[in-house]
Amino acid sequence: MDVEFEGVVERELRLQEPGVRGDAEAVRALLHPEFREFGVSGVVWDRETIVRATEASSGGEERIEASDFSPTRLGPDAILLTYTTCYRGSSALRTSVWVRHGGEWLLLHHQGTAVR
Repeated sequence: MDVEFEGVVERELRLQEPGVRGDAEAVRALLHPEFREFGVSGVVWDRETIVRATEASSGGEERIEASDFSPTRLGPDAILLTYTTCYRGSSALRTSVWVRHGGEWLLLHHQGTAVR
């Protein structure tokens, strides 16, 4: 796997760690200022609402299980990452768009779709 792909997967996995999710600054450091998420629930989140939500929901050590990562380069400074998660008995298909911003890979857009 390409070094940049590996870095993006690593950053995606950090966003799923309970310790990172409970640290607002750690989450902000991984999110683009114009971040948007279309959640599995249908709620649309921006950077600050997702920071507050992840901080509030991080009260445990239960991990999000992620698998089947597939990165695709969209351009020199953009990577699409698709994968599957399982959390609290529910599975979801995930897509993330990571962009290079200020020399760092930041998450610009994320979408979760429930698997039925």
